[in-house]
Amino acid sequence: MNEKTKFILNETDIPKYWYNALADSPVAPSPVLNPITLEPVTPDFLSAIFPMPLIQQEVSTERYIEIPEEVREIYKLYRPTPLIRARRLEKALGTPAHIYYKYEGASPSGSHKMNTAIPQAYYNKISGTKALTTETGAGQWGSALSMACQFFDMDLEVYMVKVSYNQKPYRRFLMETYGAQVFASPSDRTDAGRAILAEHPDSPGTLGIAISEAVEVAVKSAGQKKYSLGSVLNHVLIHQSVIGEESLKQMDMAGEYPDVVIGCVGGGSNFGGIAFPFLRENLVNGRKTRLLAVEPTATPSLTKGVYAFDYGDSAKMAPIVKMHTLGHDFMPAPIHAGGLRYHGMAPTLCTFYDAGLIEAIAVRQLGVFEAAVLFSRTEGILPAPESSHAIRGAIDEALDAKEKGEKRVILFNLSGHGHFDLTAYNAYFENNLEDYDYPQELINTIPEHLPQVKLDTPV
Repeated sequence: MNEKTKFILNETDIPKYWYNALADSPVAPSPVLNPITLEPVTPDFLSAIFPMPLIQQEVSTERYIEIPEEVREIYKLYRPTPLIRARRLEKALGTPAHIYYKYEGASPSGSHKMNTAIPQAYYNKISGTKALTTETGAGQWGSALSMACQFFDMDLEVYMVKVSYNQKPYRRFLMETYGAQVFASPSDRTDAGRAILAEHPDSPGTLGIAISEAVEVAVKSAGQKKYSLGSVLNHVLIHQSVIGEESLKQMDMAGEYPDVVIGCVGGGSNFGGIAFPFLRENLVNGRKTRLLAVEPTATPSLTKGVYAFDYGDSAKMAPIVKMHTLGHDFMPAPIHAGGLRYHGMAPTLCTFYDAGLIEAIAVRQLGVFEAAVLFSRTEGILPAPESSHAIRGAIDEALDAKEKGEKRVILFNLSGHGHFDLTAYNAYFENNLEDYDYPQELINTIPEHLPQVKLDTPV
């Protein structure tokens, strides 16, 4: 075991290939459906939203996809990211566990989201796209795509969930600094937004609504604009696999191998990014690493949602996918982990969860901020509220190892910093945050809100 604290790779170690976990899946993926016909989508339908290279990646079952050199050159701005042994946190906990974290907040925009923003902007640019539209919750994704669009000289419209737009103005300022236009969602710029405002004038917004607005703008642009999203779909998780591929090399440098790999989950991108390469090692090479996804009790899609086909957005414009869902009309509580407030989850991740290949837990907001403060005071990094769910999971694993008197190697993905989330920390210190569990009575009604899908072949 190496006594170093930080494990740094060279630029030459930046992965040359992304990993596609579908290649090793023991379960066939479910089809993606047209939201109007409820039949499997055609490339023509998807091409109104995405450029063809990303559509090809979405349906690919190739194990490895080569990373374009233009993308790797931009990755060099921040990749490889550091792997750090959390020695001071270990000492504070008095645990025999060894805790490591992969720090994706080292990117210029402050999170892992650049790993997919850069290739998405690249593939759109070479496909002739003039501008992009997207949604964002906490603003990490919007910030990353704003920067990526600048690199490729493309315009960007961002529809930011209104509660986050108001809670986190500095994220909006950052996006505007990078050249994006940012609108609070629901807005009066789209049919979807106006319909929501007519019924709920004070709507705080949801990621589902923001997706509807961004998709609508792209579809109505006559091919001039495409839609881009930062999580959920498989091509996004493919791009994020650079996290886990680097982590494998760095854990080898540390002379250890993780017993458990942990990430927060909202749509699934950062968890899939770190966990799927380790899942490959489990499936192909017989490793036994536990893969633990941590979500909020306010949005418990994996732990309490229904595994079924559902719309990807509130206005029923985005494709229908099979996922663990709280219903496309889900209205989340205004917790400060804005990036984890999506009603569903990445279909690829859900396939593995349903097969028992990954685990999931839900944690409460106050415990998450308690973990975040302890981490910041021991390790010196202020984590984003979303990422702090992974910290909570890692601390609980370390305390469990302490109670059982066993050594346990823990690796978690610190997916972003929280420098623009200080109002949330202030609310925590002033006792203005509350725990919230999504009510069971609402969970019981989820099937009533789902599309009635009937396919010729069972899935």
